[in-house]
This record gives sequence, C-alpha cells and structure tokens, in this order.
Amino acid sequence: MLLPHCIQSFPGLLLQLTMNILLAIAPLLALVASQPSSPSPITTNPFGPLAFTVPGAFPTSLYRHYYNNPTATSAQVQPVVTDPIQHKTYPHELTNPATIPKNNTVDPHPLPPKASDSLLLRHAIDQILSIASNPVFGDDTCTRCQAGLEVAKFLAMAAPTEGPALAVAICNHFNFNSDCATEFGPRALGSVITQVVANADVGGLDGQMLCQNFLGLCPLPPVSPLNLTQWFAKPKPARPPTPHKPSGKRLKVLHMSDLHIDPRYATGSEGNCTSGLCCRENNINPTSPNVTLLPAPRFGTFKCDSPFSLVLSALQAIPVLTGTQRSGFDWTVYTGDLVAHDPDNQLSRDYVTYTETVLYDLFKRTLGSGPVYAVLGNHDSYNQAQDAPHTLNGPLANQFSWNYDHLASLWQHEGWLPQAAVQLARAHYSAYMVKRKDGLRIITLNTDLWYKANYFNYINMSHPDTSGMLRFLTDELQAAEDAGDRAWILGHVLTGWDGTNPLGNPTNLFYQIVDRFSHTIAAIMWGHTHEDQLSIFYANNATVISAETAQNIAWIGPSVTPLNNLNSGFRVYEVDSNTFEIVDAHTWKSDVNAFPALDHQLKIGPTYSYEYSTRTTYGGNITWGPNDPLNATWWHKVTQQMEINPSLVSTFNTLQGKSSVKTKPCIGDCVTAKICYIRSGSVPIAKQNCQSGFGSVQS
Repeated sequence: MLLPHCIQSFPGLLLQLTMNILLAIAPLLALVASQPSSPSPITTNPFGPLAFTVPGAFPTSLYRHYYNNPTATSAQVQPVVTDPIQHKTYPHELTNPATIPKNNTVDPHPLPPKASDSLLLRHAIDQILSIASNPVFGDDTCTRCQAGLEVAKFLAMAAPTEGPALAVAICNHFNFNSDCATEFGPRALGSVITQVVANADVGGLDGQMLCQNFLGLCPLPPVSPLNLTQWFAKPKPARPPTPHKPSGKRLKVLHMSDLHIDPRYATGSEGNCTSGLCCRENNINPTSPNVTLLPAPRFGTFKCDSPFSLVLSALQAIPVLTGTQRSGFDWTVYTGDLVAHDPDNQLSRDYVTYTETVLYDLFKRTLGSGPVYAVLGNHDSYNQAQDAPHTLNGPLANQFSWNYDHLASLWQHEGWLPQAAVQLARAHYSAYMVKRKDGLRIITLNTDLWYKANYFNYINMSHPDTSGMLRFLTDELQAAEDAGDRAWILGHVLTGWDGTNPLGNPTNLFYQIVDRFSHTIAAIMWGHTHEDQLSIFYANNATVISAETAQNIAWIGPSVTPLNNLNSGFRVYEVDSNTFEIVDAHTWKSDVNAFPALDHQLKIGPTYSYEYSTRTTYGGNITWGPNDPLNATWWHKVTQQMEINPSLVSTFNTLQGKSSVKTKPCIGDCVTAKICYIRSGSVPIAKQNCQSGFGSVQS
C-alpha cells in the first residue's frame, strides 16, 4: 500500500511527533483508564473546580532544612523538624527508611508495685471465689485460660519484674507470635500486660474478655446490665426544648481522618509485601525476595500508609477544591490517627511526638485560619492503642501524661484551643470541651478507652466507665443543655457499625447518653475504619427502628491513607450557622491506582476530584426541603430506599471505599447487612441485629 507523498517524505518526523504525543499524554491515559465507574456522573463542584492536579515537585519552601534532597523523585523528603514544645530537633535516624529500629530502647513503661503478703492473700481469696462463682468454668479452653491468668496475676503482684518474662515464655510455648521477645518484652507489651493482670479480675469478666478478645479461647459474654438510676443529673425533658431556627447561612467545616503519615516510606521498595506495613526497606515479598514485585510509587499505593508526598498533595488540593484559599474553613475536625501502622517494636515516644509535631504544624500552615479540633487516635500513642485509666492510681495513672501534655501544648501553640480546654486535655486523657462564641460546644473523647485492643480496658470491665470518660461527656452535655447550646461529639473509634472495633459495655452506655441528650447533640463524628460510613441512633435503645424514633447521626470520615486497598479522600460539611446541623456533605477522592504513572517526573502529582454530594446521591426519592438537615430521620428514609432499591446499597458500597478499583461488589446478604450496620450505633445492637462479615470493603 502506497502512503501519501507528504508522509513518505518525512517518516522520521512523523515517528518523533507520535512518540512525543504518546509520552505527553501517557499519565493522563493511565488516570482515565484506572477510574472506576461512578455511581452517577459528577459535573459540578459547588465550591471550586471539579478537579485539581497537584504539582509533582515537593513544595520545598515548607521547611528551611532537609536531611536529603527534597527535589528528588527517588526518595521521600526528610525535613529537619524541631519540636516547639520539647525544644529539640528530631534526628534523621528517627525517620530514616534505612535505619528502622528493631526495638525501642528509650521509653520504659512503669511496672506495678510489689504487693505485700496480706494483699496477696486477700487477692488470692477474691480470685478463688470469683472462679467458683463464674458459670462459664468447666473442662474447656476458657477455664484453662482464666486459670492461667490467675497464676500470672499473682506473679505480677509478687514479682512484677518477672511479668514480661512470663509473657514471653508463654508466647514461645504456644507459638502466639513469631518474635515473642520483641512483642512481649519489658519495653513492649510485656509491661502493659503485667500491669493489667495485676489489676484485673482475671477469674471473672475481665479474664473472660481477655481470653476471648486476644486468644479466642472464651465465648463473648453479653453486655452487663446498666443501672442508670444515678447516672443523669436530670431526666430527659418531657417536651424537647424549642429547636434552634435555621439561619440559612452555611458554614464550611472540613473533616479529615487517618492520615497515617509514614516518614519511613521508601520510594521504590516493595509495595506488595505479604505482612506488616509495605513500602519499607525492611519488608519484602517472600515469594520474590530478590526482585521487587511492585516498586512503591512516590505518592503511595494500596498496601502502604501515606508518604510525605501524598499528605502534602492532599493539603495542597483541599483549599483549591473547597474554595477556601483566602477564607479558610470555619473550623476543621480531625478524627485521629496521625502515626503510621508501625509494629510496637519500631515505635517510640519520640516517633509519636515527631508525627504530632509535623502534621499539626502542616495543618496550621496549609488550611487557613480556622481552628482544628483534633482527637487522639489509637495509633497516636506508645504503645499503640494503650491508654491507662486514672483509677490505677500512683505513677501508673499518669504513665501516658507525656502524650496528653504534648498534644495539649501543641494545640495551644497552634492557637486552636483556649486555656480552659488545654487544661482539660491534660487532665482528661487529651479529651476536652470548647465552648465557641457562636453557641456550639465541641466535646472530644479519647476512644482508646473503649477500644478492644487497649489492654487497660480489661480492668473492672463490668463497670462501663472505669476511666471516667463517659462521666465527663455526660456532665458536659448537661451543661450544654442547661445553657441552651448545641454540641458536636468527636472521637476516633466508632461505637457501632458492625460492632467489631469497640467494647460492648461502654458503647452501650454511650448509646443511652445520646438518647438522653438527643436534642442537644447536633453531630457525632468518628474515624478509624478508613472508610466512608455512618451510624443512626434511635430512641429507647433501638427497640423500635423507624423514621419517628431516629434521633442522631454519627458520620465516619474517610481516610487520607490508602491502607488497605482504598482511595485517598476527605470531606467538607455545609453546616447551618444557627442549628449547627449538617445540610450537605461533599466528599473528594484521589485515585491511588493512577499513582504509579506519576513516577519519574515532576510536572504533575495526584489529582483529587469531587466524588459526590450526600444530599444529591441518596436523596433523589425523598421529599425533603432544600435547607432541611441531613439528620437521622433523613438517613433512616435513605435506608428505607435502600430496602426498596438495592442498587442504592451498591452505590453506598462503592463510596465506602472512595470509589477504589479494589472495592468488591455488595450483593446478596451483604445488602441486608449494610443496611443493618447503618442502623447500629452500639456493639450490642450490631451483635444482636446484624449478620457479620460485611463491615469493611478492604480486602
């Protein structure tokens, strides 16, 4: 076949031109090809452009000094960070991907004091009686586990320094862990477990729950009966107070959660490992030990936490996409988890305070002038997820004060909290209340104190509030009701959904507190799951589930980190300035599947794009005023539409993973389960009503 004369004359020119065009559009083709199908076409963003592409080069002006070349594409930046509270500069070794420690050798945990002979005798009697009266005991694994805890208890009281050694020996004997000395040594969880068994009723409910949750050797007992006779200072008003009238003026509130910045992220390392945190120089895929299967992209990937580049990309995109470059947000909610998913043996107090210092400083410099109301996540502690109640008394009661003091001081340093809230945060496990001038009260909680992974929660478990955290919440809500104020409750670990994350007794009490103060509470917000979810709270412990009994909503914010198999995202609420109720919620996401195409160039970074409006996506068949809030009644009506039209559950499932290509479809029993999870605000309601196994879209 003959080519036209002009093409025959310039074959080299045509080839070069074609190659240039393909190279130029290759990243864009990868972005388009990787996009999952959207539940409905998005054509507008009410606040700004539909999408924003971040510059590929790291903004080097953010820091004065770096330990490495901040313009390189082959490695993550390593800024020189100085802590304004502790007045020290963190060394490069703390975050250097090439020098990840095997053990923390700096920060010891205190051990319980050695018991007297009389105290040993008294506890021996108490524990024998407890074993004798517990109906679960018999010739089964649960009995053996609790009897073993009895022995551990007396050793922990008589010779506390030997407690970690016992934990290591038992771990090795039963092969609980591949590296028992690292996991349960005296500077790891061994000291924590020694404290817990020394103080817990291991022959009763405490021991049963320890054996159930951590070893799977006991059945899960039902929640303990609640006695609320003396809990509330005043009964719920027979008639609800006159509701605040909507102003028609909308505030912009940013909700971010679970950044999990990984300063040890090593670009080009294995991004497809089989265990632990990937994208680390010390972690490989054992099926291919000498050849990297998936080089870790510069901006992150599905099995890794957020590299510096991804965190900065999100913070650069947020003001542009939300139209807040000049105004900032009215306020920002951060629902916890700053620190990466390092194993305990690679963590330290310095690693936690470094991360807190870096991220809160970045929030201040990138998000504008509005205050940030932040909470402590389960990873924002050392050891992770551990927080001790003050009821332990003595030095054990204050063993985590180093973190509460640091957080409170940072929040004060950034100008986000008044002095009264700072003092509360120091005294109440980093939880605080802020009474804003506009009549809204922000009440934050340390939800480690109901999280299943916190060993300290297994002391005196029949009491739903050994820490006093829910007493604090109740008193603050009573004060808000008395003053005619509205309140937002912020925390990290959710109370309900599928019931897999928190403990039953405290979430049962929390549900009753929400019922009592339903007219005072304008919003509840959690994080932790990394997914876009929510929970509806109903009157009378959800004995009747209907639009008429729906009272409050808990919004569960999407994560910035892509771990595991999720896209990166954030949300903005439109909030009425007088009722403080949410009128609409807008969510943005960045397609993590497109990140590998952005490597080896500095022209473009990740694209964050508008994902959906909550009101538009779910409210099409609901009669609702344009300025009416997206309250519990509205959301219950959404679940009714889901029952009629399962495709709406499919949409919810897609958005739960922020439209990730890794999200699997929700069909069959999954549809019924998802609706049930949305209607479950506590562990006992979820366990009683819902089929398990469909809570997460992560795989």
